[in-house]
Amino acid sequence: MVGAAALWGTSGTAGVLAIDSQVSLVSLTAARLVIGGAVLALAAGTAILRVPSRGLILLATLAVVGFQLAFFASITRTGVAIGTVVAIGSGPVFTGLLTWLFDGTRPTPRWTAATATAIAGCVALVVGGGTQTGSQAGTQAGSQVTAGIALALLAGLLYALYAVIASRVIRTGVPSGAVMGAMFGGSALIMLPILLLTDTAWLATPGGLIAAVYLGCATTALSYFLYGRGLRTTPVTVAATLALAEPAVATLLGVLVLGERLVVTSLAGLVLLGASLVVVALPGGAVRRQAAESSV
Repeated sequence: MVGAAALWGTSGTAGVLAIDSQVSLVSLTAARLVIGGAVLALAAGTAILRVPSRGLILLATLAVVGFQLAFFASITRTGVAIGTVVAIGSGPVFTGLLTWLFDGTRPTPRWTAATATAIAGCVALVVGGGTQTGSQAGTQAGSQVTAGIALALLAGLLYALYAVIASRVIRTGVPSGAVMGAMFGGSALIMLPILLLTDTAWLATPGGLIAAVYLGCATTALSYFLYGRGLRTTPVTVAATLALAEPAVATLLGVLVLGERLVVTSLAGLVLLGASLVVVALPGGAVRRQAAESSV
């Protein structure tokens, strides 16, 4: 799980190093999902055809696409900082609520406290970074910011939805690679027309092509392969919290590779986030019902 989050955290640095800043984020994300989804589908092969719960898989596929669209719609209204904090921070909360609603699996106080601390760490990281649009968001009309926050919350809910669905299907014994291949292969088919409607000239440049391949193969295909493997043995609520390692990795790469400065607020956020991830990853009692069942 942490390996998947670490790969997600390299996305921003890879994009900055290889791609012109004028490239559309929608085009970049669509290319990433098309390439990554195709790789996952090809790796799964014919096992995709044997994945049960096709209605749930279709819902998860739509949630993957909806997450991407809602997230980018949100940051155009709130700015990157606020949109990222709301979307990333709300994901684990929605995951815990959906798991409780669908499975009756109530999170433990330890998970709740660790997740709240991790979200606080994410807020400190993003706000402390301050490289983007914290002030820009302040210049936006109030209605635009409100709509952007609502879209970011929708993105967090959609992330939680496809994570919970994937976890439920994998727990029935279906190979995780087949589940991820079905979900992301389907989302690649949906995103392909969106990619073709954007300006794809950047893909013809060496830097653009390298970045697209890396983002698709490493930060999508490999990361979700690892994420699916982790869901075999890790409760999805814990997985969602561990995924908050993504902004920590992104921040460290910004300092080490891009020469960004780590202010005191960001440093405090790193400490909070790191400590909370250690706590939530420790064995024992991620959810109440599982603990009870293991003692029977």
